[in-house]
Amino acid sequence: MYDFKPAEPLETAELHRQLLAAAEALTAGEPDAVANMANVAALIWEFMPDLNWAGFYRVAPAKSGSADELVLGPFVGRPACIRIPFGKGVCGAAAESRATQRVEDVHAFPGHIACDAASASELVVPVLREGAVVAVIDLDSPRPARFTAEDAAGIEALARLLAERI
Repeated sequence: MYDFKPAEPLETAELHRQLLAAAEALTAGEPDAVANMANVAALIWEFMPDLNWAGFYRVAPAKSGSADELVLGPFVGRPACIRIPFGKGVCGAAAESRATQRVEDVHAFPGHIACDAASASELVVPVLREGAVVAVIDLDSPRPARFTAEDAAGIEALARLLAERI
């Protein structure tokens, strides 16, 4: 039995170090992207306090067929929006810009998509493979300004690890 949960509250740098190590252990050698995303979403949920949603949106063809969009992937939290066009909301902004979005107040973010009214802040990190976005890691918190630059750097490291595993 593996117990991938910190035994005690950790400093942010150590939390992200242990989260990355646990993700490495769980995803190493596993070729199934859905299984890897599911386990990593659960890890994030266990490791990071003050979240109300943690998971993935995958890049997939749009229903209309013309362009790619983000489609809901494995997550922990309340039911969520299924499809998000590139450029819409925080997730779409991260996908379109290929850059991390750290939003202290989602209600002040132009075009924010409110899947859960309890969300106050958000961190979205694109997962890039050969320069192209393949997914985004989306974290929501009911606490304003929950995510630090150190959190962003830790989730960016996780995204780099997952780039070839999802």
